[in-house]
Amino acid sequence: MLARRIARDVNERGRSVDGILEQYLRYVKPSFDNFVRPTAAFADIIVPGQNNSVAIELISTHTRRQLLKRSNAFRPKLVASSLYSPASINEPFENDPNLVMLPSTPQLEGILTILRSKDTSKQDFIFFTDRLSTLLVEHAQQFLPFSPHSVTTPVCVESHGKKLDVEHLCGVSIQRSGSALERGFRRVINNVPMGTLLIQSNFTDGEPLLLHVKLPVFVRHRSSAQNTWVFLLDAQIGTGAAAFMSIRILLDHGVKQEHIIFVTFLVARTGGITTLRRTFPRVKIICGSVDNEMREGWLEDGRGEGNEDGAGRKIWVMDPGMGQIGKSLLILWFHLTIANAYSGSILPIALCEGDILGN
Repeated sequence: MLARRIARDVNERGRSVDGILEQYLRYVKPSFDNFVRPTAAFADIIVPGQNNSVAIELISTHTRRQLLKRSNAFRPKLVASSLYSPASINEPFENDPNLVMLPSTPQLEGILTILRSKDTSKQDFIFFTDRLSTLLVEHAQQFLPFSPHSVTTPVCVESHGKKLDVEHLCGVSIQRSGSALERGFRRVINNVPMGTLLIQSNFTDGEPLLLHVKLPVFVRHRSSAQNTWVFLLDAQIGTGAAAFMSIRILLDHGVKQEHIIFVTFLVARTGGITTLRRTFPRVKIICGSVDNEMREGWLEDGRGEGNEDGAGRKIWVMDPGMGQIGKSLLILWFHLTIANAYSGSILPIALCEGDILGN
């Protein structure tokens, strides 16, 4: 290294050998001894050169191989949680104060019947989805803290009541299907910020992937996150992989477990809800109905994820369920947008259904 430095400085910079050695001994050599040599003594691998692509590729390949070797199949274990705790299958949900179902009424059963039917029209599906989400969020509001509050009526009479006693409140939807509850949430709780978590399944093994995070500002700061109440919105809890990841993200940001209220349409009794309840016992889960079974199936020709590489991947479907709610809403939004464009209310857009669904 010193010989190359001397040859370069003499030939290209016109410096003397004595000046080069003096600078080297005063600055370069002490810096090397103090910083580079101790690091090299504890390093497992030393990559010579800045753009050594072969060495970098070798290290990254080894790292990926070790991570794959030590990783666990997350989603199948969530679905098969009943194998590790068979007694939890027959455990009634009524015994858990943090798992709350809407009271079964003829109105609720009628809404669920319409949403489950494959013959339901696009407009009815959107209308009753918004209606059910409104009922769920209204029911979930009872778990927020309220404090006594007095007001004066227009006839100058003092009235004693209650007011919402939270420092920060927001909603976070798990995309894609969580957007089905956003309109109902905004109808019930006005003027609150919304965040999104884009969690999709890996098309090769079905494991959850976090692709995008957009959280309100007071959730991103740990000092204010601990005083924040979060409504977490998703259409259903089947395997529970997306729900597990989203709750873990909020906890990592500093949100307290008891400040998270998970609002969903459906819960699968034999799915990942058992693991979810045991892992996060203080998280409130509000659901409209409970389905008893998770059916195992296989993807054909990559259907459902828009990628042919996903063909042959194992999936789990709630029975009877409500179908792929997020995908259905995207298709309905697409058709309504095109209809509005041709009616002249907005400009036509150059999109096809495959662009929206990722095909």
